[in-house]
Amino acid sequence: MPSGIKKDYKQTHQLKTDELVEDLDNENIIGNDEGYNERFELKELIDLKLFNDIQEGLSKVTGLAFVTVDYKGEPLTKRTSFSEYCRARRKIDTYKKACYLSDAHGGLEAAIRGKPYIYRCPGGLIDFAVPIVVKGQYLGAVLCGQARSSESDRFDDINEFIKADPKWKENPELLAMYEKTLEIDYEKIVSVADLVHLVINQLVEKEAINIIQEELNRQSLQLAVEKRARLEIEKELKDAELKTLKAQMNPHFMFNVLSSISNLALVEGAKQTEEMSYLFSYLLRYNIENGDKEVFLKEDLENIERYLKVQKIRFGDKLNYEIIISEEIDTQKIPPFVIQTFIENAVNHGIVPKEGPGTVIVEVFLENGDVVIKVEDDGVGMSKRALRKIFLLNQENYEGNSLGIGIQNTRKRLMNNFGDAYDIEIISREDVGTSVIIKIPEHFEERVS
Repeated sequence: MPSGIKKDYKQTHQLKTDELVEDLDNENIIGNDEGYNERFELKELIDLKLFNDIQEGLSKVTGLAFVTVDYKGEPLTKRTSFSEYCRARRKIDTYKKACYLSDAHGGLEAAIRGKPYIYRCPGGLIDFAVPIVVKGQYLGAVLCGQARSSESDRFDDINEFIKADPKWKENPELLAMYEKTLEIDYEKIVSVADLVHLVINQLVEKEAINIIQEELNRQSLQLAVEKRARLEIEKELKDAELKTLKAQMNPHFMFNVLSSISNLALVEGAKQTEEMSYLFSYLLRYNIENGDKEVFLKEDLENIERYLKVQKIRFGDKLNYEIIISEEIDTQKIPPFVIQTFIENAVNHGIVPKEGPGTVIVEVFLENGDVVIKVEDDGVGMSKRALRKIFLLNQENYEGNSLGIGIQNTRKRLMNNFGDAYDIEIISREDVGTSVIIKIPEHFEERVS
């Protein structure tokens, strides 16, 4: 880092926490997307339960500690797998302040760099901060680490900015706890940091685009009297939807990171980690390569099966699934990503909240010249009120979440392409389950304008 910037940081870290956040704003690290003036708040974009689940999963795979904070440094999620050593340090006033300043510095440095920042904390452990940036706005960071490394001299030493008490090694209890912390090599921690950066930012970006889509829906109603303007907005919504579903990153870089994680898992004998990395890499590859063109139904179902296998690894016996497809429609083409939203809904909003195990069944067959795709689950189901909210298509006062918006967008695409007769049918009963029926004309590519 240039000496001038280092000098600025030394001055910055002498400020109080609120002054540091104000400095972050003044430096325009938190910006606004051109054409969209609303400032995002991370806690409004993310599903905290989902983030906690992701943290726990990553922690089990890597052995590292995780916590997600907003741009002020305030924790939004639970502290996952914090080491005994770090918990003990944060109970001692002398070291507690240094730990908080270390977290703040890590997040600030990551925001400026726009990529993960890996460093050695005042307690001698390796940490890294993964910035969460959406539409030019720095929203917060995922803080990870609490591990020792024999190659610690390859990382920045944060004590250059935070003058912490160096005598902690004279405390035999702290030293003993320090020696028990996880030891990890340089290549693995860099690979984990890159993977967390890719996954977390894609997830948050998708939710942000859904909010923008909701606002554009509202604006389109105001311009409904101008037919040309309305059609242009609908086209923008359709393009935005496809971009949401399509990964926006360099695929070679992403696959190299996943390959690195998979190879490390193979070397370490972590078979489930290897399998999940393999499945996840193919899921992302499929999303990137098929975001804007028709896909073969068989390939789409294979991708959905990969998604269900990943969820099966996460939830074990709690989740079961079955995919049934008639051989006669193996070569049928469908619009991209019309099924995925409902599979995710069945798992996350149907089976996961249910007490005990549950099953998702996907059945595909021909009926009266249409391809019928049925997605059923025996999860918790939905109330009539919740179902009505999802079906408030084009209503200005719609207050649904990203799930409802995703269903709305899928309905619009099908009806715009094939007519109102191809609207989606959803039947749901609380504590019984949900059934979704999607219809697509056979040989639909001949009818798409």
